[in-house]
Amino acid sequence: MPSNRILHEALQLHNVSDRLDVLAEEHPVVSEALITISGSVRNTATLLQVLVATRMGLLPGPNPANA
Repeated sequence: MPSNRILHEALQLHNVSDRLDVLAEEHPVVSEALITISGSVRNTATLLQVLVATRMGLLPGPNPANA
């Protein structure tokens, strides 16, 4: 399903953002820039998830109606 592929890429972007945060802690000289880039990557991943939810259907997960 195409939405699963997009969500997988969003997850990969979240992972990249996490790794950039770690690098920012390890390299204070460029930490501000890395944190800024990390936030941008994380925002892009979130936007991809919203795109899937709004344009391609609900995100996979438990159905609240069955809770």
